[in-house]
Amino acid sequence: MKKGVRQSKAILTCIGIGSALFLLISGCAMFKKGEGVEAPAMQDNGFISPIYYDFGDVRLPEELEVDSKASFVYRTTGFSAGVLVLRGRVEVYSLISFFEKSMANDNWKFVSSFKSPRTILLFQKKDRWCVINITESQFSALVEIWVAPTIDEVASALME
Repeated sequence: MKKGVRQSKAILTCIGIGSALFLLISGCAMFKKGEGVEAPAMQDNGFISPIYYDFGDVRLPEELEVDSKASFVYRTTGFSAGVLVLRGRVEVYSLISFFEKSMANDNWKFVSSFKSPRTILLFQKKDRWCVINITESQFSALVEIWVAPTIDEVASALME
């Protein structure tokens, strides 16, 4: 009787291993790229095509997700200001490089930066300031984008 039980266990073990291998091999085939399916265009820095969100001249990498509960954006005709908070699993130095390049492309003038565990990038346009605060945590990056008008711009808008 013991010999029959051992043989049954051996057969079941072989069937189980065979089934697992079959599922593993067929499962991998399901994840292959299909023909005619195009991957999103990658930029030089490895990011997927950037997007604009609330601020029409501040690009955001697609890998970051907006934290709407922590964000506040004030908008009127031709004017927006506030803070946009984003999170994502992106390497901090890639984010710094991305913002330095894309802000220059959107005609922002680089003013200064502070780089430490918390990185702050400061940009300026004729009528606005932009502060980008990047903080790295263990598994993700937190990005705060602050956009504010210059004092002259605010004063002239209030006088109208």
